[in-house]
Amino acid sequence: KPTPVPLYSTPPSRYGDDMTGKTTSLCVRRATFWCPELQAEDPAKKGVCSNYLCDASVGEQVKLTGPSGKVMLIPEKDPNADLIMVATGTGIAPYRSFIRRLFVEKTPYGEVYKGLAWLFLGVANKDALLYDDEWQSVLKSHPDNFRVDYALSREQKNKDGGKMYIQDKVAEYSDEIFDRMDKGAHMYFCGLKGMMPGITQMLESVSAAKGIKWEDKLKQWKENGQWHVEVY
Repeated sequence: KPTPVPLYSTPPSRYGDDMTGKTTSLCVRRATFWCPELQAEDPAKKGVCSNYLCDASVGEQVKLTGPSGKVMLIPEKDPNADLIMVATGTGIAPYRSFIRRLFVEKTPYGEVYKGLAWLFLGVANKDALLYDDEWQSVLKSHPDNFRVDYALSREQKNKDGGKMYIQDKVAEYSDEIFDRMDKGAHMYFCGLKGMMPGITQMLESVSAAKGIKWEDKLKQWKENGQWHVEVY
């Protein structure tokens, strides 16, 4: 049985990291499976594409296809739109292209952008933070238009004393996020699908406190194109 084509979001924009438009890059984590019975990794259950890419040699030719899908796109018609980006691990990839397009590359949209690009990233510890040097540079150059919050599950505690997961970090700003969404913000989710129940439950509680039916509010955001989900 053929392996389905794996789809990756690319960290650079269409211009590539070198701005020539002829290169691209990927943010890939090797997928492995730890077998409790064998007390070792089971090679029969490893990720086909991630291991292929991680094992590829310099100079080896790799066949690519794309682009595919229209979920993770910036609303470039509105330069005042807030962009709330939620990621776990390598789910950071599409947001790097967003942020480069907004604040690093000289693009028409970036030059007129007046909204807030707010990044939430959940990883295990500081050593696993991806592109942190780039985020810190953007924070210095565009402090009024960029925010970043990290959820470090092995180093931070949530308000209940448990591990700080991405949904816990987002929950710290639940009212502000809800209000920004009501004013037209776009919210993006990329990474592990396990983060979604906690985040939707959090927003549902805010909705209830405001006397709003959550199902109707979510439907409104989806119909307005404000709700973008690409999880796995």
